[in-house]
Amino acid sequence: MKNKTNKILQEIPAIDQLLQSAIVKQFEPEIAHKYIVEILRNVVAEVRRDVVSQPEKYTAASQIVDTINKSLESHFNALCNPSLHKVINCTGVILHTGLGRAPLSPRAVNHAKSILDGYCNLEFDLATAKRGERTDHVENLLRLITGAEAAAVVNNNAAAVLIALNSLADGKEVAISRGELIEIGGSFRIPDVMRKSGAIMVEVGTTNKTHLRDFEEVINVNTAGVLSVHTSNYRVQGFTAQVSLNETVSLAKKNNIFVLHDLGGGILLDFEKLGLPKEPLVSESINAGADVVTFSGDKVVGGPQCGIIVGKKEYIAAIRKNPLMRVLRCDKLTYALLESTLQLFIKDDEKAMNNVVIHQFTAEDAEIKKRAETVLNAIVKLNLPNFEFSIVETKAQAGSGTMPLENLNSYAFVISGKSKITRLAKALRLAHPAIVGYLNQDKLFLDMRSCLPEDIEKLITGLKATLVKKQ
Repeated sequence: MKNKTNKILQEIPAIDQLLQSAIVKQFEPEIAHKYIVEILRNVVAEVRRDVVSQPEKYTAASQIVDTINKSLESHFNALCNPSLHKVINCTGVILHTGLGRAPLSPRAVNHAKSILDGYCNLEFDLATAKRGERTDHVENLLRLITGAEAAAVVNNNAAAVLIALNSLADGKEVAISRGELIEIGGSFRIPDVMRKSGAIMVEVGTTNKTHLRDFEEVINVNTAGVLSVHTSNYRVQGFTAQVSLNETVSLAKKNNIFVLHDLGGGILLDFEKLGLPKEPLVSESINAGADVVTFSGDKVVGGPQCGIIVGKKEYIAAIRKNPLMRVLRCDKLTYALLESTLQLFIKDDEKAMNNVVIHQFTAEDAEIKKRAETVLNAIVKLNLPNFEFSIVETKAQAGSGTMPLENLNSYAFVISGKSKITRLAKALRLAHPAIVGYLNQDKLFLDMRSCLPEDIEKLITGLKATLVKKQ
């Protein structure tokens, strides 16, 4: 066996020989010579290890060459082609974290394009020719929409909570209800963020019940504030009690400590007026007297990933002076997208429907059903006997911790049949653009509420190409 393995190893071409191969010549205009050599060495090493561990796989020299060429092509393509590309979201989750959360409004995208291909006045005052503040591009909008005195922006909401606590309570105690010690996506937990901030976390109450007296009992000379967290991604129901924000603010004022309200998603429009379940508004937190309020820009706001901090001027000033602002600050792309997105909210509520996320939440059931019917009518014309197609009423979700107990009415285009549906689902995911739905009882569901209206034709084109191949 050892002699056989050695004989197979001798069939592996030398690096110089591989450099003359057709696959290498194909990619030479795209990849520098030194990187090609490095990839060749890595691929050859991989094949050597494979031969040693599984020599029975290779019965001819041509198999080794084929294996190397396929591996090289895969490596070269991975380098030259973007791995981040468009996905058609048919998962039924509108704010799908894995798929990039909020789709941006056309207005925001077009404005960002005009900024990105050259220079911009990110930190330059055009009137005075002096250095400016990048936050100035969005602060007035945030003040107007939320009623806050001042604002700051960092790269996500976890960072917003961290820098706020670090600025206002480093080395001091911050009280928080045990019922609000949440875990967000990716196993990041509020207690961990608090510890990293330098604040000393003081837990009060229990998971299901926290009273005002629980906070009163822990406040002392080393207490800097209270952290109130909106449990946006779950609800505790039944035998429960939580201290209201108004009560928390009143207690904080008596003891000269701050209240930081972490809203998570952050709602700028009254959901109830849009026919959606009640969710706390950022402006309500400000009006209740919270000193600092934090929320995400890429959830219900429908903008880019960022953490938005609004509140009283003295607290925001302290946050903006923190050296961590340099670490956590956002770039010109984020500010361009955020400014354009916020401008949607200074119009009437109805006109703010130009916000893609809000439109997906509030689109009439008839509109969603029409999307499904458009897809069905196009696909049945293909006459594919191995597949069956139908439209089914389903429930979609807001996603990203928004309205966790509420589902949105939806319709799905459903594929079933003799062919292996799991293979079809994978083929659609690997298409360009990728089409991502969900499997249920050996059927592929393509939810239409999470699918953007402008993606319907692309969806039909992708389905036709893949279904014909898999027939």
